[in-house]
Amino acid sequence: NLGMIRKAALREGLPFLNIVQACTWSPGMRVPTSREVRFLVYTSLAYGAQGISYYVYCHPGHEGAIAYADGRPTPLYHALSRINREFEAIAAELQPLTSLGAYHLGMVPTGGVGLPEDGAFKVDPPVPAAEFSPPKPIEGLVLGYFGAEDRPTHCVVVNLDYSNDMETTVVGPGPLEVFDATDQTWRDAGGARATVHLMPGGGKLVRVAR
Repeated sequence: NLGMIRKAALREGLPFLNIVQACTWSPGMRVPTSREVRFLVYTSLAYGAQGISYYVYCHPGHEGAIAYADGRPTPLYHALSRINREFEAIAAELQPLTSLGAYHLGMVPTGGVGLPEDGAFKVDPPVPAAEFSPPKPIEGLVLGYFGAEDRPTHCVVVNLDYSNDMETTVVGPGPLEVFDATDQTWRDAGGARATVHLMPGGGKLVRVAR
């Protein structure tokens, strides 16, 4: 679905905002965890979303959400106070650029695209291919390429495992820098390889050094 919306937004020259689940509204559902919401937010970033919202803030018959009926914040509210700041910081860095592709390593979901062999950004060690078989959760990474004039200069690397953190090394087309979304600063990786720690469902933004 993100792939379809990404293509439509690029075709029309418009930014897009993703509204992700933050509650349950029927007996067969459950409230997503903060790790699952982080997964939804960061995969949206990798696919080029410039805005993020949640369904729903607070509404009768909707369990979970961001606030209780009396206005008290839910546990998800406290998680989003950090996740939203990270989204805003990364999206601001990407806003002048164009989404050039979103590529999956490991499991490739229906409608998704695997990483091409000549991709500008890769990871080391490579992620072994695996069959995507719902309802089993997806595994692997997604790399969102961004740049100008079809030249990828930035990459959002997302850990698709929202149960476990992971560490991987991003390999780029030149000396790399890693963005700290908390203090909004760039760190020199010391070469074309950048080791990044990814929270469950979380991600990092890297770029070719200017």
